[in-house]
Amino acid sequence: MLKTIGKRALKAALETEMTHHLGYRPHDPSGRGSGNSRNGRNTKRLQSESGSFDLEVPRDRNGSFEPRIVAKRQPRVAGLEEVIVHL
Repeated sequence: MLKTIGKRALKAALETEMTHHLGYRPHDPSGRGSGNSRNGRNTKRLQSESGSFDLEVPRDRNGSFEPRIVAKRQPRVAGLEEVIVHL
């Protein structure tokens, strides 16, 4: 149960980070011609105290998106429960 809640919370946080990075919400017309846009997701296997799970991490066309909550090449989420509480 906690793993499912954590996965949903992390996914929402990553989408919010991407929106902040790009400066516009998904499907917002203001993003057209901006020079950067959403470009799908990469699946990442994470490990936490609750077990391992796959998380889809959004990516941008320019490759400049650096997620903070789940950094690139970071396979472990230490204190997932704490991360959820802080969200």
